Amino acid sequence: MKGSYCLIIRVEKLSYFNVGSLGRVKIESGCYVYVGSAFKSLEARIRRHLSRDKKIHWHIDYLLTQSYVRVEDVIFTADERRLECLISKALENPGSIEGFGCSDCNCKSHLHYYKDIEAAKNAVLNVMGELGAEIMFLKDLNL
Repeated sequence: MKGSYCLIIRVEKLSYFNVGSLGRVKIESGCYVYVGSAFKSLEARIRRHLSRDKKIHWHIDYLLTQSYVRVEDVIFTADERRLECLISKALENPGSIEGFGCSDCNCKSHLHYYKDIEAAKNAVLNVMGELGAEIMFLKDLNL
């Protein structure tokens, strides 16, 4: 399966930490949406993000390996169109972490802040719906 995905992430406390070449990043407590894609194996990519036992490779790995961070849900589409940047640009807001997860594109960020889980999920669902994407959730995968 190929496609684009959004990790719905809860962060329990304000923190500062280094994120590879991006440098020191401030992460507020609350909820974030990380937008990504996988055009070889979407299931494997999502499984990797859900695992705490991994080698740090992408910007998101620095965040997801923190003990006070957890992925609450995954909203994704198996759409063959490359929707990652369209979704991410539509989710941009003043709380987006500049430069995060977008070293290979022209987006401002691929990590976007929301005050709560419902606001984050609704934003993702609205954007994917506007793009005509078939929406699926973590529970739809056999992980």
